Amino acid sequence: MDNNNNAVLLQISDQGVATLTLNRPEVHNAFDDSIIAALIEALESTDRNPEVRVLVLRSNGRNFSAGADLGWMKRMAQNSHQENLEDAGQLARLMEVLNNHSKPTIGLVQGAAYGGAVGLAACCDIVIATEQSQFCLSEVKIGLIPAVISPYVVRALGERLSRRYFLTAEPFSARVAADAGLVHQVVPHADLLDEACSRFIAQLRRNSPQAMHAAKELIFAVSQKPIDQSVIDDTARRIADIRVSAEGQEGLSAFLDKRTPNWIEE
Repeated sequence: MDNNNNAVLLQISDQGVATLTLNRPEVHNAFDDSIIAALIEALESTDRNPEVRVLVLRSNGRNFSAGADLGWMKRMAQNSHQENLEDAGQLARLMEVLNNHSKPTIGLVQGAAYGGAVGLAACCDIVIATEQSQFCLSEVKIGLIPAVISPYVVRALGERLSRRYFLTAEPFSARVAADAGLVHQVVPHADLLDEACSRFIAQLRRNSPQAMHAAKELIFAVSQKPIDQSVIDDTARRIADIRVSAEGQEGLSAFLDKRTPNWIEE
C-alpha cells in the first residue's frame, strides 16, 4: 500500500505480519487529514484480511510522531465549527479503528511521541519504547485539549497521571510511561526495537487467532464494569461459545493429544 506520496506504507509478510509505517521523517511523522484517512484505510483492510495475524505500527526516522501537522492545524483553525467537528470525527475514527482492531497490535515508539501520537500508542495492545523515548500531551501549550484521544490515554495512564500531564504538558519518559502501563517494554536503544518486536510476534503467532480476537473483545466487555449478574452471565456465554468453536475444539484436542494445534506453522 502506498498513500499520500509514500507517507503511509503497508507491508504484509508471508508470516501474516502487517507492518504499517508512518513515513514522513522530515516532519517528525506529523499527520494530517489525508494521512489519517490512509491509516484508517490500512487498518480496516488488515482487519478484514484473514491472512494477517499481527499488526505492527511504527514510523521511520528519529521520532515516532510529533502528532498533528502544523499546517493542518492552521488550516482547520480557519474552518467552521462544523468542518472542525467532521475533521475531529476522522481522528476519533482512527483511534477507534486501531483500538478495536481484531488482530493483536504492537506499537514501536522511538524518540518523541507527542499529542495524538500518544493516543496511537494507547490504542495498541502492546507498546515497546526506547530509553530515549519521550511522551508529551502538549495540547494545552497551544490552547487546545487532547480530546478525542483522551478515552484511550486516560485508561492507559490512569486518571492521576492524566490530571498531571494533560495540564502541565510536561514531557515524560518511557520509564514513567511503563510504570503507568502505557508502555509494556523499554529497550536500551532503537536498534533493539525490532528484536523485541520479533519476540512478541513469535509468542502471538503460537496462539489461536480466534481466541486472541475473543480475548480482546472480552477485555472491552468487562473493563470498567461492575461485576454484576449481567457481566457474570456474559463471561459464561463467551467461554461456552469459544469452547464449541472450531479453534476452541482444535486447541483442546491438540492439548489433550499432546500435539501442535493447526494454527501453528511447523
